[in-house]
Amino acid sequence: MTSPLKIAIAGASGRMGRMLVEAVSQADDCQLSGALDRPDSPALGQDASAFLGRASGVAITPDLVSGIAGAQVLIDFTRPEGTLAHLAVCREHGVAAVIGTTGFTEAQKAEIAEHARHIGIMMAPNMSVGVNVVLKLLDMAARALNEGYDIEIIEAHHRHKVDAPSGTALKMGEVVAEALGRDLRSCAVYGREGVTGERDPSTIGFATVRGGDIIGDHTVLFAGTGERIEISHRSSSRATYAQGSLRAARFLASRGAGLFNMNDVLGIA
Repeated sequence: MTSPLKIAIAGASGRMGRMLVEAVSQADDCQLSGALDRPDSPALGQDASAFLGRASGVAITPDLVSGIAGAQVLIDFTRPEGTLAHLAVCREHGVAAVIGTTGFTEAQKAEIAEHARHIGIMMAPNMSVGVNVVLKLLDMAARALNEGYDIEIIEAHHRHKVDAPSGTALKMGEVVAEALGRDLRSCAVYGREGVTGERDPSTIGFATVRGGDIIGDHTVLFAGTGERIEISHRSSSRATYAQGSLRAARFLASRGAGLFNMNDVLGIA
C-alpha cells in the first residue's frame, strides 16, 4: 500500500488554513504532518484538527523546522513575507511547496524562482480548478475579441483581504494582455475618479469591491458595440481552493525542482 502524502500547512488556524486541514483529514491519500502559525497566534499548542471535533495528533507550532519535519509538501496561503521565510526553510530541508499567497512584488517573485532551482514549487494566484479553466477561456476570448471591445475586470472579496486587486484579477489581466500583445504594467488602469476623459481603448480596467464575507467573485467584461461578453467565476466555498491545493501537492510529490503553475498541474497546454 502506498504511504500517504505528508503535508504541512502554514497559517493553520486561519480561515483557509482550517479548510486545508479539513481537506487533508478527509483525503485517504494524504496525512497532516505539521501545522504552522504566527508566534502571536492564540491557537499555538492546540491540536490542528480540534475545530473539527477530533484529534490529528499535530499541534500548531510557530517553529518552522519542527513544523515541516517529516513533511513532503508545505501548503502556504499566508502573507508574502511569511511565505518567503517558509520557503527558505523548505529549501534547506528539501520540502516542496504549494503557494497560494498573493501580493508578491517582482523582487519577491524572483526570490521564489531562485528557491525553485532547488525544490519543487507550485505557485498560482488561485488554486481553483474552475478559475484556471476560466483563464484559458479568457485567452481564447481576448484573441477573438481583439478589436472593438473594451476590457474591464471586476473582482469582489471579503473585508479582511489586504491586497487589491486580487492576485486572481491580476492574473486574468496578464492573460488577456498577453493574448492581445500588450504589457499589463503599461496598459492597466486601477482606478477612475473625476473627469477622466474618454476611455483609452488600449487599456484594461480594474474595479475592486471589498465587503462582508465574499469569498471571491471575478468577472472579465468585453464591452463592444451592441453587445457585452462576460466571463465570470464565483466561489461559494474555500473548499475549491483546498481541493486544488491538494491536487497541486500530489503533482509536486512526483516532480523534482522547478517552478510550476496550475496549467502544469491540470495538464492544460
